[in-house]
Amino acid sequence: MRIINEPTAAALAYGLEKMPVTVSNKRAYGRHEKMPVSNKRRTVLVFDLGGGTFDVSLLNIDPGTKKDKGLFEVVAIAGDTHHGGADFDNELVKYSLQEFTRRHGKMDIHNNQKALRRLRTACERAKRMLSSTAQTTIEVDSLHDGIDFSTTITRSRFEELNKDLFSKCMKALNKCLCDAKMDKSSVHDVVLVGGSTRIPKVQNMLREFFCGKELRRNINPDEAVAYGAAIQASILSGETDDKGLVMPLLHDVTPLSLGIETNYNFTMGVVIPRNTAIPIKKTSPFTTLYDKQTSVSFRVYEGESASTKDNNLLGEFVLTDVPPAAQGVPMFDVTFDIDANGVMKVSAVDRDTGRKSGITIVNHGGRMPKEEIARLVPIEI
Repeated sequence: MRIINEPTAAALAYGLEKMPVTVSNKRAYGRHEKMPVSNKRRTVLVFDLGGGTFDVSLLNIDPGTKKDKGLFEVVAIAGDTHHGGADFDNELVKYSLQEFTRRHGKMDIHNNQKALRRLRTACERAKRMLSSTAQTTIEVDSLHDGIDFSTTITRSRFEELNKDLFSKCMKALNKCLCDAKMDKSSVHDVVLVGGSTRIPKVQNMLREFFCGKELRRNINPDEAVAYGAAIQASILSGETDDKGLVMPLLHDVTPLSLGIETNYNFTMGVVIPRNTAIPIKKTSPFTTLYDKQTSVSFRVYEGESASTKDNNLLGEFVLTDVPPAAQGVPMFDVTFDIDANGVMKVSAVDRDTGRKSGITIVNHGGRMPKEEIARLVPIEI
C-alpha cells in the first residue's frame, strides 16, 4: 500500500478511465462512464473544490504501452487549504442573519448555537438547489424566539455574495499554470472534483477561461478521490479482475514550502520549496540563536509566508547536550527526507558531537488538524 494525495487520486481515476476496457475489468469500473481511449501523453488540470479545501493540480498523464507502465506526473499544485464549499455556506448564513436583523430590529441570534446550526443547514440546502434552479428559499421554522424565517435567494445574488471566493479560485488556477510555466492552451482536459464544482458559476468560469473547453465530469465529483484510491488499492493488492492492469508510476510534488523557524522574529527558513518533486532529500545548515545555548528547538512549518505565524506548524523536536559556545558557532545539519508516499522525516545533526534528533511526520500538505500533530512519531536515535 501507499499514501496518495487527493488530486493525484482523482487524476488516477480519470486517467485509468481513459485506458481501454477489457471484458474482465468492466466490473471494476462499475457504473462510471468510460472516456474515449487515448494513447497519447496528455496534460490534465484537476480542479478540486471540496467542502473545506481547494486545490488546482496540473498533471502529465502518459498511458504507457503494453510493455511500459503509464506515468502520472504532478507538475504543479496551487490552492487554498482553508477555502472550500463551507465558505459559500458562510456567505449565505451572513446574508440570512442580516436579513433577519433588518426585519426584526436589534434581535441578536449570534449566540444561539442551535439556531445557527439550523440556519446553516438551510443555507447549505439552498446552495445545492441553486445549482439546478435560478432561485430558491432559505426557510427555518421558529428560528429564534419563536420567529419563523424565510427569504428568497437568487442564483445571481448568490454569485454576487461569493464573488471574492470565485475570484480566489481563478487566482489559484492562474498561479498553478504560472508555476508550471504552461499556457492554458496546453491543457488537454479539465477534471472537476469535489461537490462545489457543481456550482454553475464555477463551471462557467472554467469554460470561459479555457475558451469553451468541455469539462470532464464523467466521474462523480464526490467520489473521484475515493474511486482513484480504490483503484490503486485493488491494483497493488492484486485483487483486480484484470491482471493486465498495472499500477502506473506516480510522480508527486510538495504542495507547500517546508522549512524551519530560524529566529525569534518567526522567520521561515525554507528547506524544500513548494512544487518540488518527491521523493526528495535535502539538507540545510542552521545555528544557535544565543550564547551558551545547550539545547536547540526545531519547529517544522509548511506554507508560503515569510513569517511562520502565517504558516502551519507540523511539529517540533529538540536537540540536547549541545556544547556551550558563542551564538552562531555551533552548526547543525537539518535534513528533510520525503518519500514517495509523502511521509517526511526531519532530523538535525550536531556537526561537533554527532548527536541527532528528529521526527517523522506522516501527514502534511496543509490539511493537518491539531489532533494529527500530536501523532508525530519520534525518530529512534
